[in-house]
Amino acid sequence: MKIIILGAGQVGSSLAKSLVQEEHDVTIVDQNMSALREMRDKLDIRTQVGMASHPATLESAGIDDAEMLIAVTNSDEINIVSCQIAYSLYHTPTKLARIRSAEYLKYAELFTHGSIPIDVLISPEQLVTEYIFSLINYPGALQVLDFAEGHVQLVAVKAYYGGPLVGHELCTLKEHMPEVKTKVVTIFRKGKAIIPNGSTVIDVDDEVFFLASPEHIRTIISELRKLDKPYKRIMIAGGGSIGRRLAGLLEEARYQVKIIELDQDRATYLAEVLDKTIVLEGDAADESLLLEESIENIDVFLALTNDDEANILSAMLAKRLGARRVMSLINRTSYVDLVETSTIDLAISPQQVTIGALLTHVRRGDIVSVHSLRRGAAEAIEVIAHGDKKTSRVIGRKLEDIKLPPATTIGAIVRNKAVIIASKDIVVEAEDHILMLLSDKRYIPAVEKLFQVSVTFL
Repeated sequence: MKIIILGAGQVGSSLAKSLVQEEHDVTIVDQNMSALREMRDKLDIRTQVGMASHPATLESAGIDDAEMLIAVTNSDEINIVSCQIAYSLYHTPTKLARIRSAEYLKYAELFTHGSIPIDVLISPEQLVTEYIFSLINYPGALQVLDFAEGHVQLVAVKAYYGGPLVGHELCTLKEHMPEVKTKVVTIFRKGKAIIPNGSTVIDVDDEVFFLASPEHIRTIISELRKLDKPYKRIMIAGGGSIGRRLAGLLEEARYQVKIIELDQDRATYLAEVLDKTIVLEGDAADESLLLEESIENIDVFLALTNDDEANILSAMLAKRLGARRVMSLINRTSYVDLVETSTIDLAISPQQVTIGALLTHVRRGDIVSVHSLRRGAAEAIEVIAHGDKKTSRVIGRKLEDIKLPPATTIGAIVRNKAVIIASKDIVVEAEDHILMLLSDKRYIPAVEKLFQVSVTFL
């Protein structure tokens, strides 16, 4: 597929890397010549210097025959205008845009082909907010991802010494919890993926990914580590878009929330728009302020400013002063692995959260959702099976008879909102939502082909 990406920032560059690995024809547009030169040196892509919303720049980038435009510059207005130009002058089939301002997002009727012709809106701030909120709802989880409109979730947990399942074979999980339906779809051990079976033994420090209905998540987590008490007291460093949105969600869910904001005007605004959140004007890296606000009694400290270094320092300080769990927003991918080996419990990468939403619309076939795992090393997808026995490679076949690509696991099927945990005798039916995990993204094209409907397949 020929794809043009507007914006060579963190999201644009990470997305370009993913798409090139899948052998798409990618051109990236930006005004920053040095950033484009660096990307061209690392990736097999074309680059174009210029203003992304100018028709001449888009023409030079090859918009005439592009199949998709992905506008992820730092300007909502440039993204909007670019999509309008692509539609009006070049009839580009699919247009995706990153829109950050809630002032635009609240008027969904604007973004239609009768008005502003954007096919898919992506709000990174909203996606990251919802992602963090899920992590707070499931203490101890490394990732919590929704599928099938929330009827089933994929959860990642690090196995700790003392967990009932640690040191035992996976088949014993059913003995511990005979009424709970779940499937462990992959295990990352020392950075390498393992596709598990019943005889696989869980080791300490394994990252275990399992699928289950939301009501069973905490029960399964308790098998892999000591179950953390539910969080109650939350402190947020940074009252920007993500901090404000998250505080609003948390106070509605009856968490006790404090938010620290350095800018006086912004702190005043937060105090006006948030009902139950305590707003503190000050520096989140001020030890005396944290001690005064009883940091040792805080269940989760969240560093959510726009400054990676400030986030890292304030999170490390909060942990040293006694915060139970600390999470930090990290934009630079080179920092993520580094900080998670230190005192920070969880580093959150906004671009990895966002890329899954973008890739959902790049994939061929009826793929409903895509989630990036292990910072892009693996991927979880939800795909709908279409066709019949004559036109589909999966419909009417038992799971054990489907020839899956290597490093691929089917974890569950959602049929008429009912969750069916995968087993070899289940027969796939038309319109089933199939949840899969790919521990090696090289096989994504093979998975796409597997689910394509073909009039010639018999």
